[in-house]
Amino acid sequence: MKKFAFFATALFLFAFTANAQKVYSVKYSSQADVKVYVVKYESQADLKVYKVKYESQAGKNDGKWYFVKYESQADVKIYFVDYESQADLKVYFVNYESQAGWRNRDKMHLMY
Repeated sequence: MKKFAFFATALFLFAFTANAQKVYSVKYSSQADVKVYVVKYESQADLKVYKVKYESQAGKNDGKWYFVKYESQADVKIYFVDYESQADLKVYFVNYESQAGWRNRDKMHLMY
């Protein structure tokens, strides 16, 4: 029974953290899972991103990102490109948590 309880707890904790949007910004584009371009206007974005302060606030692919310190902690590795044409995903950083979310749901698969 103790083994089952331990396994169930471990599975629950894994499931809880596996979908969090913990991102790491890599130095080279070849290291990235997703190439990201930051647009000037909200209307140009595929995803509106709110940068949370704590890991526990990170969302489940809803635009609430927590930037981790180490690559191994990240669910998704991103690289910020200089030109829109190089990007897989266009993001706009918002000031309020309630503004975060997808504008183009066709690109949601990129952040899984």
